[in-house]
Amino acid sequence: MPKKTLEALAGQPLEGLRALVRVDFNVPVKHGAVTDRTRIDAALPTIAWLRDRGCRVILLSHFGRPKGGPDPAYSLAVVKPTLEAALGTPVQFFEDPTSEATAAATRRMPRGAVALAENTRFFPGEERNERALAERFAALGDFYVNDAFGSAHRAHASTEAVAHLLKPAVAGLLMAKELAYLGDALATPTRPFVAVLGGAKVSGKIDVIEHLLPRVDAVLVGGAMACTFFAALGLEVGASLIEPDRVEVARDLLGRAGRKLVLPSGAVVAQRLASDAPTREVAREDVEPGWAVYDIDRGTADAFRDRIVAARTVVWNGPMGVFETPPFDRGTIAVARALAEATIQGAVTVVGGGDSAAALAGAGLFGSVSHVSTGGGASLEFLEGKTLPGVAALDDL
Repeated sequence: MPKKTLEALAGQPLEGLRALVRVDFNVPVKHGAVTDRTRIDAALPTIAWLRDRGCRVILLSHFGRPKGGPDPAYSLAVVKPTLEAALGTPVQFFEDPTSEATAAATRRMPRGAVALAENTRFFPGEERNERALAERFAALGDFYVNDAFGSAHRAHASTEAVAHLLKPAVAGLLMAKELAYLGDALATPTRPFVAVLGGAKVSGKIDVIEHLLPRVDAVLVGGAMACTFFAALGLEVGASLIEPDRVEVARDLLGRAGRKLVLPSGAVVAQRLASDAPTREVAREDVEPGWAVYDIDRGTADAFRDRIVAARTVVWNGPMGVFETPPFDRGTIAVARALAEATIQGAVTVVGGGDSAAALAGAGLFGSVSHVSTGGGASLEFLEGKTLPGVAALDDL
C-alpha cells in the first residue's frame, strides 16, 4: 500500500507546528568526530522542507548499540557539531526527550529551529517497541515524519509505535525516495532487469534470491557466497570460505533457477588474505587445495559488465570479493564502473548495502548511479519481500 509523504502535507498550514522526525544518524565516529556525514546529508532535504514551512523540527535517532542504558560513548551529542555545520544553524540538544520539561521546551522553540534528542536507545522500551516510551516521544511533536529508511526494518518505539500515536505519520523525502527506487525496481522494472549479489554468505541472500528469481532476467553471483555454489556443483573450493550447511540449498537454487543464476567462470585465488600475497587467476574448475577464492577474475568481470551495461534496471547488493584488501577489490570496482556506465546509458541503477556503497565511494563513483540506499539491512529485507514495520505503520495514501 503506498504511503503518504511530506508532499501530502504541502497544502496544509504547518507554520509553528512541531515536526517529530525520525532520522538515521547512526554515523561513524572516530576520536570524537564524525568521519562520514553521508546519512546526515541524506536527511537535509526533509529538514529543509520543514524549516522552510516554519516548522519546529525535533530529530530522533539511535546511535550505536549501547548496553544497559545511557553510555557517554554513544551519546548523539557528538553528532551535533556536524549537523550544525551541515545546516548552517545552531541545533538545540535535548538530553532527556522523555521528560515533560523537554516536551514543554519544544513548544518554545523558534519557528524553523532544529533540535536533536539524545540516543533513543538510551531509554528503556525503545527496542521492545513499548507504547509508554512511544507516548513520551509523541509528546515532542504535532505530527510524525519517518525519514530513517535504514531503521525501518526494526519495530522500535521511535520507528513503529510512535507512528500509531502521532498523526499524521508520513514518509520523509529520503524515505519516499528509497521506497520509490526499490519498490519500482521490483514492481515495474524496465527490462532487462539484472540483480548483482555478492558478499560472504549464501544464508544472508537466500531469501533475496528466492524473491528476485521470478522477477529478474538474471542474477549475477559473486563474493565468497559463490564458493558455496561451486561446492554445490561438486567443484574443488580449496581453502575458500563456504557454508557447508547451505550447499544443498545452493544446489536446489541452481536447479530451479536454470540460466537465470549466473556464477563466476573464474576467480582470483591466493594462499592467504594479504595485499602482498601471490595471486593467480584460475577457472572455477581449477581451484587447488590450499588456495582460496578472494575475488572474481577478469573474464567474469568482463562478462558481468556486458550483462549490466545491457540491462535497463540493475540492483546491486554485496561486493564481488574481499574489496577491503587490494588487489581483491578489482572485481567489485569493475562492477561499480559497469553500473556507472549503465546509468549513463539510461538504466535505473540501485545500490543497497553498506559494503557496496563503500565500494562505490572508494571508486569515486558514489554519485554515478541512480540511487544508493542508506539502509543496508532495510534494503536487504525489502529485496526479500518482507514488510518493513517502520514503513507499514505510516499513513496509507
